Amino acid sequence: MRASPWGSAMAAPDGSRPGRILLRNLVLVILLAVGLFILFTIFNRVVLHGFSATEVILLEAGAVVLVAFAVARAFTSAADEVLRRRGQVQHGATIRIFLNLLIGVGAILALFELAGVSAESIFLGSAFAGIIIGLAAQTVLANVFAGLLLVLANPFRPGDRVSFISSSYGAFAPSYPHEMMYPSYSGTVEDVELLYTILQLDAGGVAKVPNSVVLGALVLQPKAGAPKAHRVRMTFPYSVSLPLLESALADVAAAFPKDSARTPPRLEVTDIGASTWDAVILLWSPILDDGQVRDRIMRTVLERIPAPPGTPAPT
Repeated sequence: MRASPWGSAMAAPDGSRPGRILLRNLVLVILLAVGLFILFTIFNRVVLHGFSATEVILLEAGAVVLVAFAVARAFTSAADEVLRRRGQVQHGATIRIFLNLLIGVGAILALFELAGVSAESIFLGSAFAGIIIGLAAQTVLANVFAGLLLVLANPFRPGDRVSFISSSYGAFAPSYPHEMMYPSYSGTVEDVELLYTILQLDAGGVAKVPNSVVLGALVLQPKAGAPKAHRVRMTFPYSVSLPLLESALADVAAAFPKDSARTPPRLEVTDIGASTWDAVILLWSPILDDGQVRDRIMRTVLERIPAPPGTPAPT
């Protein structure tokens, strides 16, 4: 199947910038529109002499369809080049359908105007049906538009590790009192589909997060190798003294030799109760798994704390 001369003229040349592609194609569209305008206005009496009013309207309708096709071709060619540069060619069909739909709606309204049907009467006559359909499809359309914005804005790509923090889902109860925890969902992005963003969770399983939730969420993207703060809170009886716990920091540093060489662990007293006191060990580490860091720190501290009096020896 051979490509049309017009389609070949508006095809994206190899290595062209998307902006240049769009500008070049829009110039072609403008030249086409100006030529058709001259044809149907200035030379109407000479060139179209002998045609009836109905035939002229049909010719003008054909011109509208031709210009709409050229405009759609201009935008889709530029969009294809943007997606190709970003490595998101798989989303090309979705973007093309959306752009063609928008331009098609505009062309249909222009055809109604040519036929003498006011666009306002169309909207007013179908207002009730539009409200019903709009309410029923509100969630779907929100996800579709959000998905298109995510593809165009490209805040993250497949393979990126992200954390979504959204009020749309319940917050996680903290494991330790008085310690703030983000209600985050962390994992690796597999794909951004038309309705859902596919996330391979660190905890296992796959999450399909609605695109509207992703668009309104706080997205955290840790940098590879960049250290993050790990706060490990623990409660001790008064029999465990502050100097004893401070002496355990050396063991914690030995458990994280590379991290402690850059930033030594720090001890913070966070609360004092009637019979217990709370402390937090703060450690900066590029390890992303909070549970792994917490387990290693707690094991290290537990080895330094003496057993309470009367505790039977292990057999």
